[in-house]
Amino acid sequence: MWVPAGIGFLLIALPVLGLLWEADWSAMPALLTSDAALDALRLSLLTAATSTVLCLLFGGPLAVVLARGRLNRAPRLLRAIRSVVLLPLVLPPVVGGLALLFLLGSNGLVGQGLDLAFGIFLPFSTAAVVLAQTFVAMPFLIVSLEGALRTAGERYEATAATLGASPALAFRRVTVPLVLPGLMSGLVLAFARCMGEFGATIAFAGSLQGTTRTLPLLVYLQGETDTAGAVALSLLLVVVALIVIIVGRPRGVDGRG
Repeated sequence: MWVPAGIGFLLIALPVLGLLWEADWSAMPALLTSDAALDALRLSLLTAATSTVLCLLFGGPLAVVLARGRLNRAPRLLRAIRSVVLLPLVLPPVVGGLALLFLLGSNGLVGQGLDLAFGIFLPFSTAAVVLAQTFVAMPFLIVSLEGALRTAGERYEATAATLGASPALAFRRVTVPLVLPGLMSGLVLAFARCMGEFGATIAFAGSLQGTTRTLPLLVYLQGETDTAGAVALSLLLVVVALIVIIVGRPRGVDGRG
């Protein structure tokens, strides 16, 4: 197993080492503190945090419904709904961005109504970045939380019910603590996916500095004109990804509790 395992590890590690080799370390501070880099970092953190909150607000209840709701009595319907929910996981992100554009654009099914009734134009705005990130990241939270709910089962909730706890109280005091590790893992994965989102964002929100140009979009732009800047920003994203992996790693996966 060591030979294919070693090759697999190198396929992941060597490209990152290539970035480290190519980096202009003397110019790194100036590259990372430029106005464009700071604007992109600020926007990425703000939109990723907002999108993660939306994933929790809407994806959390959806995961509970999929795992515990009455849909389980209709397996075919449940499979159909789950297939739609997980679609962003397999769709190319740019397709998701185009779908959002055609839905919420000025000529879209919903966007036209928003524009005429309220004067709201979503594409190419910071709100569009948040929507694009939420669209691609929410399934990560749903998968993690639904899996945690199914693993936990309902026996503890049933026990709480026999002791007089209402469904709401049992869910809040019993279910939530049981699935909290899975929920936190899903939130971390969703945040990481939001930070790395590119395709849906550029298709639906464009690339406007300070408004829609997140770090991945700036890396792409810099890659065409300034290789050193692109490498520096790429390494910044690598550092963010490593922090996310360390924070979101389930306890005990390395043999220690």
